[in-house]
Amino acid sequence: MPKPVRIAMVAGEASGDLLAAHLIAALRRHLPEAEFFGIGGPKMEAAGFDALWPAEKLAVNGFVEVLRHYRELSAIRRQLLRRLRHEPPDVFIGVDAPDFNLWLERRLKQRGIPAVHFVGPSIWAWRGGRIHKIARSVSRILALFPFEPPLYEAHQIPVSYVGHPLADLIPLQPDHAAIRERLQLRADQTVFALLPGSRLSEVRQLATVYIRTARLLLARFPNAVFLVPLLSRATRSLFEAALWREGAQEMPMRLMFANAHSALAACDCALVASGTATLEAALFKAPHVIAYRVAPLSWQLMKRLRYQPWVGLPNILAGRFIVPEFLQDEATPENLAQAVGNLTLDVEVRQRLRAAFLSIHEQLRHGTAEQAAAALLPYLAAT
Repeated sequence: MPKPVRIAMVAGEASGDLLAAHLIAALRRHLPEAEFFGIGGPKMEAAGFDALWPAEKLAVNGFVEVLRHYRELSAIRRQLLRRLRHEPPDVFIGVDAPDFNLWLERRLKQRGIPAVHFVGPSIWAWRGGRIHKIARSVSRILALFPFEPPLYEAHQIPVSYVGHPLADLIPLQPDHAAIRERLQLRADQTVFALLPGSRLSEVRQLATVYIRTARLLLARFPNAVFLVPLLSRATRSLFEAALWREGAQEMPMRLMFANAHSALAACDCALVASGTATLEAALFKAPHVIAYRVAPLSWQLMKRLRYQPWVGLPNILAGRFIVPEFLQDEATPENLAQAVGNLTLDVEVRQRLRAAFLSIHEQLRHGTAEQAAAALLPYLAAT
């Protein structure tokens, strides 16, 4: 009886967990007996993944924050490498988390283990010099965005454009009214979604700013309600502690366990931390403002290394500012409340935004999970 295919994976945060879970489901349709193991999150586990370490161990952003956790992350990576060398998988799939995964991928590729990186590192945004490291480390890149393949092909790196799974998952025209009814929101309420990030470090940086912004918006929109999806108990605890510090416990603020998609589908306008959440907001056609803060030293380094004037994915994909961005010292409650309030009331701008978001959605809808599985199957054909 042939041994089952063994697929090692590492996903480092909520967005990677979602991507990997969809890929596992697609691969199981072709390889029902396949075993999946490594580092992953709850969605991957629900798809039958054996998580040796939880994905949240890798969910650290910013140079300074990574340095603080370097010893623990390095120890996990070395332990995983030893295990994969001792019991080689048929293929390794690193899902995003490039600083963690490329190190692993290079060493596994040297051992003859195919190393596929799902989500091309953002060399188009910053640290373009990584392209040479990527070329040495990966057997193939699975790229989410259509402008990426030419960048990798120019360096003879095998690449497959697979689109973005969120574009497949989210309907082109979300049912705004139905979601509001399900969440028991009144028609006369102005609904704001506040997404302060999925990582603890993001919530620490943004919770107080978001709460103060909400207080200013409430003065302008007395019928407002604020939906705050938080990914974990830890991030919820951080946000609740900030509410108490600000004396804001009585504000009309509904903390939700995860459920960011419902919040974005229901809202009139959103305030969103940079990252995949900005793309989710665009795909739900939710007018939004981007706000982001990191540790001061991390910010100085990022400013020097980035290539583009935008950080939000909708702006990067559009090639222009269509969504307002307020970064670091500009992300003040006053700036954010004014931008969110003005966008909520400006019917013409909101219509233009929704048209731009629909165009992005259609471009990214590509049957990602099946496309990614098809790109991986040749590496598994001989097993």
